[in-house]
Amino acid sequence: MSGHSKWATTKRKKWAVDTKRSASFTKLANAVTIAAKNGGDPSMNFQLRLAIDRAKASSMPKDNIDRAIKRGTGEIGGATIEEIAYEGYGPGGVAILIKCLTDNRQRTVSNIRSFFNKFGGSLAETGSVAYLFEKMGQIVIERKPEIPVSQAGEQNPNDETKKENNLEEIIINSGADNFEEEDENIIVYTQLNQLQSVTKSFQDAGVNICSSEIVYLPKTTIGIDDSKQSSLDNLLNALDDNDDIVEVYTNLS
Repeated sequence: MSGHSKWATTKRKKWAVDTKRSASFTKLANAVTIAAKNGGDPSMNFQLRLAIDRAKASSMPKDNIDRAIKRGTGEIGGATIEEIAYEGYGPGGVAILIKCLTDNRQRTVSNIRSFFNKFGGSLAETGSVAYLFEKMGQIVIERKPEIPVSQAGEQNPNDETKKENNLEEIIINSGADNFEEEDENIIVYTQLNQLQSVTKSFQDAGVNICSSEIVYLPKTTIGIDDSKQSSLDNLLNALDDNDDIVEVYTNLS
């Protein structure tokens, strides 16, 4: 394992990055509802726990979360939510993978098609874009944990280096595939079947976890002409602002 992963130059190609993740309660509730279909106990349903953690991180009220869980388990009625993926190409040939949760498939695809048409992109056939991405687990942890204090009661200048070395050792021993440093955080990548166990290993070690989720990482990336950038940004913003769309991924470098 090395900090220089094969994704090191791509970072997180999910358009809805953490700083933009002021997701509407509709999106968050739908994610909880979908996850709860496999069981309403977050201690037994890891996907539900991830959805609940994300909802709480966006300050979604507990009552809203509880209702979303009950909708998923069938305890209360409501529109049927389904999970759908759409694929397309944006300006400059940028591949776009869109993950949706919707109670009206016709409305969703109609809106997505109009966004692509308006901003110079095109919807693509199922499978024509998805193969360009790899489904992985992603855990974002704080890069700088608490700094230990020496026995004399004073901070040792070497303590921070030791702590960061210890953090890297924790990552290596967790079973993760790879990691990369980004600003104040470290982004750890895992195979899907290892996401839960790696997340738990960080929790047990006292590491501060910012997020733990499933993402789609581009296998390769492309650049785009400056003349196309504004249209692409407008398309991605329109997609991200739509309540039916929960995640948007690109292969933009």
